[in-house]
Amino acid sequence: MTAASPAGIVVRPAGRLRGTPSLPGDKSISHRALLLALLAEGESRISAAGDGADVRSTAGAIEALGARVERLREADGRVDYRVTSPGGDALTEPEAVLDCGNSGTTTRLLAGLLAGRELFAVLDGDASLRRRPMARVVEPLRAMGAQIAGRRAGTLLPLAVTGRTRLRPIDHATPVPSAQVKSAILLAALAGDGETRVTEAVATRDHTERMLRARSVAVDEATREDGWHVVTLAGPARPIAVDETVPSDPSAAAFWLVAGAIHPDAEIRLPAVSTNPTRRAIIDILRRMGASIEESAIAGPGGPDGEPLADLVVRSSELRGIDIGPAEVAAAIDEIPVLTLAGAVASGITRIRGASELRHKESDRIAGIAAGLTALGVDVRIAGDDIEIRGGRRLTGAGTETLDDHRLAMTFAIAGLIAEGETVIDRPGSAAISYPGFFRDLEGVRA
Repeated sequence: MTAASPAGIVVRPAGRLRGTPSLPGDKSISHRALLLALLAEGESRISAAGDGADVRSTAGAIEALGARVERLREADGRVDYRVTSPGGDALTEPEAVLDCGNSGTTTRLLAGLLAGRELFAVLDGDASLRRRPMARVVEPLRAMGAQIAGRRAGTLLPLAVTGRTRLRPIDHATPVPSAQVKSAILLAALAGDGETRVTEAVATRDHTERMLRARSVAVDEATREDGWHVVTLAGPARPIAVDETVPSDPSAAAFWLVAGAIHPDAEIRLPAVSTNPTRRAIIDILRRMGASIEESAIAGPGGPDGEPLADLVVRSSELRGIDIGPAEVAAAIDEIPVLTLAGAVASGITRIRGASELRHKESDRIAGIAAGLTALGVDVRIAGDDIEIRGGRRLTGAGTETLDDHRLAMTFAIAGLIAEGETVIDRPGSAAISYPGFFRDLEGVRA
């Protein structure tokens, strides 16, 4: 069972795992649906959006910028929104600082959106967000003509953004794969005067591109001979209002996929999960490790620009260690913490290479993973930004430090389902950043 204690939440081993967790709506898509609804004149309906603290930060920000945001229905960690907006050309200058909470996606995508609007706004967030790097998004937006000031020459929050209605188009190569940076540039490019190109060494999640096309904005994608991925948008362009149904979040599903694979008596069902090619790396990596994951494609809304969906069933598996290289790390960056847990249970050695981006999330996740898994009895070795896990050991319950990071909290809670004794999750409330119902679902699948 799971129980509260003065130190946090105590997770004890489960005899078996069965059930269907109530997954939240995809966080990435929920953010983008709200921001694009702000830019589109008229009414947009967003069904089954994620209702974590991060998405609520985006909803609050667009309301401060002039949209009317109504919560129509709430259930199982999801919410239906009706957003009525005057459109991107008639936004309201906010009266107060836009509070982005703990959300890097809210901050970076809003910076891109605001860069092409004739108004002034200040973006700020909590202590964790104030430590996260912003230079990668600030520099291209400045190159397009936006004025952005902030701490340490605009590399840290708070950021003061003064936009302009016609931005210069740019040709930008992202030195580190980042869907947030790419999306910020594309949102700014809607106010551009010509073609803006973003070139990536690895194709990052493409929700922004799909959702812009679904809103009648032409976005071209191509792969060069050298393998680099190029996204092109010609501005100025105005998204139209559409209705959006948000699929289940594959990053949330990842915790149950790993739980089912590592537990000796498990069968967990996960309905209507996004299997977008830029988001499904968690499924493919676990299968390569030997996980038994059944995948049944289902029809999703949105036509060719909609998200591919599938019902997933994961069952107890015999996992083996593998090498996960930089390209796969980039494609599964949010799922790496729980993948390290799969590596801890797998036979042999799992190596994760080129994970530097993990040091710049809500916490230094490489350090957090190493400390938490070591406390649980796992042999973890860190060399720079590479992680090596010598698997096959029995996990032993222990106190873990989440660093107020939702993905670490949920990873260590899943570990507690198979560890001997009690595993204590300190500051478990961080899970509400992305998955408010996680600990409820944890109790449900172990019942």
